[in-house]
Amino acid sequence: MAQIRGTAGYHLGNNQSSFGSSSNMGGMGRSDATNDPSPLDAIRQQTSKIEDWLDTISDPIKPYLPAIGRFLIVVTFLEDALRIITQWGDQLVYLHDYRHIPYGITHIFLITNVIAMTACSLLIIIRKHSEYAVMGLIGVVVTQALGYGLIFDLNFFLRNLSVMGGLLMVLSDSWVRKKFAPAGLPQIDEKDRKMYFQLAGRVLLIFLFIGFVFAGDWSIARVIVIIVGAVACVMVAVGFKAKWSAIILVMILSIFNILVNNFWTLHPHHPHKDFAKYDFFQILSIVGGLMLLINMGPGQVSFDEKKKVY
Repeated sequence: MAQIRGTAGYHLGNNQSSFGSSSNMGGMGRSDATNDPSPLDAIRQQTSKIEDWLDTISDPIKPYLPAIGRFLIVVTFLEDALRIITQWGDQLVYLHDYRHIPYGITHIFLITNVIAMTACSLLIIIRKHSEYAVMGLIGVVVTQALGYGLIFDLNFFLRNLSVMGGLLMVLSDSWVRKKFAPAGLPQIDEKDRKMYFQLAGRVLLIFLFIGFVFAGDWSIARVIVIIVGAVACVMVAVGFKAKWSAIILVMILSIFNILVNNFWTLHPHHPHKDFAKYDFFQILSIVGGLMLLINMGPGQVSFDEKKKVY
């Protein structure tokens, strides 16, 4: 980064001896001034120290981050498949009586969703055919939004955008390990494809936080969390200190999930138990996407990568 320098000293030939000592002192002052780091450089040094400290702490779990991230991303789909099976009758009644979907089609809809969510989730966990598995799960998100009439629910929409961001991170991770161009996708350079999908993935991941801003009661603690989280979200989106910012978001979301979506404390017949459980596992999926971001980095379209170039 370029720094603004002071103007050079003027050397007057006839007065050089008389002003020698003051010139030397002025030169030393100017030298000290130009060697002082700018405020942005000082911030970078401090954040680099924090990143090094976080890297040291996270070293033992680094080899397992991709596996943990992938599992957490699909855990909401596995829980949803189990929910459909255990609440089969209720699901059929809702789709038929409230959504006015004919019997037979409701059965096909639910069976297809259960099979797709289970099969695609397992493929992502074992890292087999991740490209098709991601497309299958994105298809499930879209069809469920239409089938259950939730497409115009802002909270549902933002959360699922974040879940799809996590799925795009899985797609990028699979292209890191395997150079393959799925049919139907533009045949662009492997490096560019990964770069653009990483960018899209990390931008979509932060949409959950937008929903969090507009939901719930306001308090001082909530405002502080929103400010810190918003800064971290912007840093993730533009790719500036993205790993450090993603770690902050993981901590915020994890604490929020345990304190707010603690469905295990609710009575089995509590009307909000299923909603709390659904929210809990969705946030786990987004945390998984952030873990993949921590593991892979923000990609080439980011300030972190541009900083290395310049």
